[in-house]
Amino acid sequence: MNSFDDAFKALIGNEGGYSFHPADPGGETMWGVTARVARNFGYAGAMKDLPLETAMQIAKQKYWDPLHLDELDPRVAFQIFDANYNGGLVVLWMQKASGAHEDGKFGPDTMAAVKSADPMKFILRFVAYRLRYLRNLHTWPTFSRGWTDRMATNLLLGAA
Repeated sequence: MNSFDDAFKALIGNEGGYSFHPADPGGETMWGVTARVARNFGYAGAMKDLPLETAMQIAKQKYWDPLHLDELDPRVAFQIFDANYNGGLVVLWMQKASGAHEDGKFGPDTMAAVKSADPMKFILRFVAYRLRYLRNLHTWPTFSRGWTDRMATNLLLGAA
């Protein structure tokens, strides 16, 4: 995995297409993009018709670029990107996994700590914090199988 394009391709493998699960607090989604996010981005069509290219633009602008993921080891960047796209306490997990000051605010100190962390140790720690977070969500009983599979896939990608 060497770029945003590679990361997005792997991400979409986790996300799939259209979903409108009654237990999902995100509501109606296509390619993992919620209707709220799509509307805020300017998309006005039916969610089932959201083009993959639009999802890719949203992913880059909303979930990749703000965390300067092009500056990181691609394996680390993917883990952060996937978590940011899927939701959670991403910056806090970045800080905990890298040994940065834990304040939940992204800035140069967090970025420097992530850059200097051993990529494999960072990935293992980051995924562990993410799994703990997911396990504590009220939707865990409904989505645990998919989330566990997603984390296993992400660990395999991180080890590549």
